[in-house]
Amino acid sequence: MAKNTRTILICSGKGGVGKTTLTANLGIALANSGSSTAVLDADFGLRNLDLLLGLENRIIYTAQDVLDKNCRLDQALVRHKQEPNLALLPAGDPRMLDWMKPDDMKKISALLSEKFDYVLVDCPAGVEDGFKNALAACNEAIVVTNPELSAVRDADRVVGILNTCDIKPIQLVVNRVRPKMMANQEMLTIDDVTSILSLPLLGIVLEDEQVIISTNRGEPLTLSGKKSPASKCYLNVSQRLAGADVPIIDPNKESKSLKDKFMNLMQTKIF
Repeated sequence: MAKNTRTILICSGKGGVGKTTLTANLGIALANSGSSTAVLDADFGLRNLDLLLGLENRIIYTAQDVLDKNCRLDQALVRHKQEPNLALLPAGDPRMLDWMKPDDMKKISALLSEKFDYVLVDCPAGVEDGFKNALAACNEAIVVTNPELSAVRDADRVVGILNTCDIKPIQLVVNRVRPKMMANQEMLTIDDVTSILSLPLLGIVLEDEQVIISTNRGEPLTLSGKKSPASKCYLNVSQRLAGADVPIIDPNKESKSLKDKFMNLMQTKIF
């Protein structure tokens, strides 16, 4: 019996907005909740998903090998040792960028849909062929952007293309949110971004230096168990994606909460 798999495109207009980091953390969080989850690296030019998951040294076969029938799908899938419900299907050889076509992505998606509850497709930034190939495999999308004019403008181009395709729902994650800058009108607010893009907000991710540390270690925050602002946000996004009725994290309340904790700590030390 075929699974009712959700194949989700995780995309952005601008590079560097945190799309791959979201894919890795969301994949771990969904797997940890009990859902069998595959993450497919569709960025064949600049593949990094394996690095963020700490799986770069375990890759033997790729999606390209599966399609060329050099191996079975289960041989190409790299299971995460600490989270067995998560598997990575690596990208192909970046020196052979012309091999992948939309029909190839559909075949890979169909194979993954037989085994997993969720398939998260990490899409190349922009709207070129890599984006179109990845789009062909998916039935819903998450658009990732930062609250910056250039990132939002590029995201708007992606949303325009998604709206012309049979992709539903299309949801938004606003990454690298800095409440103080928003309060000082030095950064677009969440309402600004949602108003411009006209998308339902799936969640936000607060700016957090632990994201950089975890990325360099190849250990996603949602795997490490570290209680950091971004980790809480990733878990919130995963719960909402899975249909849980949980409120979106309020960046202003989170900022005040951290300040209160700091003040309480200082008072404890003084008295």
